[in-house]
Amino acid sequence: MSERQQPALLWTPTPERIANSRLKLYMNWLRAERGLDFQDYDTLWQWSVREPEAFWASLWTYFDVKHGKTYTKVLGRRDMPGAEWFVGAELNFVDQIFKHETDKRPAILFASEVRPLASMSWAELKRQVGALSAHLRAHGIKRGDRVVCYAPNTPETIIAFLAVVSLGAVWSVCSPDMGLQSVLDRFRQIEPAALIAVPSCDYNGKHHDKTDTLSQLVAALPTLQHLVLMPGTGAPKLDRPLDCIPWDRATEGHAPLVVEQVPFDHPLWVVYSSGTTGLPKPIVHGHGGIVMVIMALIVLHNDIAPEDVFHWYSSTGWIMWNAQMSGLLAGATIALYDGAPSYPDWTRLWRFAGEAKLSFFGAGAAFYANCQKAGVVPREVANLSHLRSVGSTGSPLSEESYAWIYQQLGKDVWLTSISGGTDFAGAFVGGNVLQPIYAGEMQCRCLGADIQAFDDDGKALTDEVGELVCVSPIPSMPLFLWNDADGKRYRESYFDTYPGIWRHGDWIRITPRGGAVIYGRSDATINRYGLRLGTSEIYRAVEELPEVLDSLVVDLEFLGRESYMPLFVVLRPGLTLDKALQDRINLAIRNSVSARFVPNDIFQVPDVPRTLSGKKLEVPVKKLLLGQPLEKVANLGSMANPQSLDWYVDFARKRAAA
Repeated sequence: MSERQQPALLWTPTPERIANSRLKLYMNWLRAERGLDFQDYDTLWQWSVREPEAFWASLWTYFDVKHGKTYTKVLGRRDMPGAEWFVGAELNFVDQIFKHETDKRPAILFASEVRPLASMSWAELKRQVGALSAHLRAHGIKRGDRVVCYAPNTPETIIAFLAVVSLGAVWSVCSPDMGLQSVLDRFRQIEPAALIAVPSCDYNGKHHDKTDTLSQLVAALPTLQHLVLMPGTGAPKLDRPLDCIPWDRATEGHAPLVVEQVPFDHPLWVVYSSGTTGLPKPIVHGHGGIVMVIMALIVLHNDIAPEDVFHWYSSTGWIMWNAQMSGLLAGATIALYDGAPSYPDWTRLWRFAGEAKLSFFGAGAAFYANCQKAGVVPREVANLSHLRSVGSTGSPLSEESYAWIYQQLGKDVWLTSISGGTDFAGAFVGGNVLQPIYAGEMQCRCLGADIQAFDDDGKALTDEVGELVCVSPIPSMPLFLWNDADGKRYRESYFDTYPGIWRHGDWIRITPRGGAVIYGRSDATINRYGLRLGTSEIYRAVEELPEVLDSLVVDLEFLGRESYMPLFVVLRPGLTLDKALQDRINLAIRNSVSARFVPNDIFQVPDVPRTLSGKKLEVPVKKLLLGQPLEKVANLGSMANPQSLDWYVDFARKRAAA
């Protein structure tokens, strides 16, 4: 292999930053309390994956996890899937939040396109959570019930989440920018007992009436017993008797917050990571696993302390909403912004960062690239003197974006680029303040995450691009997928390629320094602006149009290239793809899925490549369009229509030459 060019060194931690970091404080504690002396991050990581029981047990003690019952064994079973963590322990996510209650700083800062910056105290947060929890309990919501939420990134959504899970009920949320069918495809699977929703919202300078959508949600979810209407304008028309209570009534009063203690692996929430076929995967994570893994990420890897003001721009439809909310687990003040990042222009979030005096600012990698293209100079539009750390995730952060961040924000700001996923609600690779930063390279594999790059034969690679795998369990891996009683879909989703080893679906290179570079998705999942979606949801919307016989979509996300998502359609005989039909296709995707997943281009093709069993060959087409030769991406003998690839080979050649 040819020698790689050394990436540019962009940042080196000062002795003061190292000494005051949460990671160094943890290492000092390990030395004093456990007699474990680690000289650097790599030796700490090696211990955390070599002795996972000792590592995770140390975090239970170090983070002083509040619990009703302690555990009898850290790791009952090590199998993947099926690992059993902290056997016998009982706790609740909400207790880990409110043990940090204080009157010294607010719990939440928040602003939106229509609301100026405001704050909510810890006492008021707890009051409203207690009131809503009592209200839901009085209306029959109990442990194990599913409560779904259709709402934007506001304090009310945080309150709703905490109230629901305090009961031992199971939470699930969708963003109002998602189309009705996409929301139903998710919520129908889990048969919710209650819905908490906004009747309207504001985004990108427009007011959006959601009352018709709510009416249709209620009509299509027959298990709903109760509706709480969050602040907004209008009210849905209901086709059946259903309690519909306005937010102010549901959160009035001073009912004490009663928190239900649940087993470590009791379901906390259902999140959705779509596969390429069928409905979105309803992924169930547990209270205890999420507490342990997200606290390690937030505190140790993101270096968040109680005195920090922590913001990660997100919608409720992205797992980073969960991570942003979980800044409360560290006792930090979380800062929420509800609105489009580009409205009225790309300076808005930087101005919010100045107004809220953020110490940590996080966003998707696409945000920084767009700011660079728009010529934004953050320090000219906002006072960012409080800013200590910047985070990036969602898609690979290019070397150019690394350089832009340091050019604009200065050499004292620490950049942590992380990569993980909805699937396990955490990060596999990320940052730590003990090590230098090199352009384009994530600093480390996360503690407790035994991450490797595998070739097709399951051999670990060093400094070569391979499949990202996790060879040992971590506590936040899914408990199960809803309605997957025998676990077949769970195993096929993550363990089909390397039995007993988690395959994540990303291309990764582990560098000689122990850092990592993510190159993009290795599977067919669409990753648009940090939000992942299964291709089946797009196909459902497109192929319902009478003109479209078949379709295929690929996301050409790859490090150093701008994301490009073409859609290929097979039309009925005699039809030609004109602008009017393109507009109808885009509108169908916008209405049924989300505006975020409207393709960059649409092309009419003679056929969609398929296997003998009828499966669309998305990954081979994706690899072709990323420049790989045909003989390396497809087995023509296993195809039903091998001649169909001729069109895509020609298209790839023309695209490469353009």
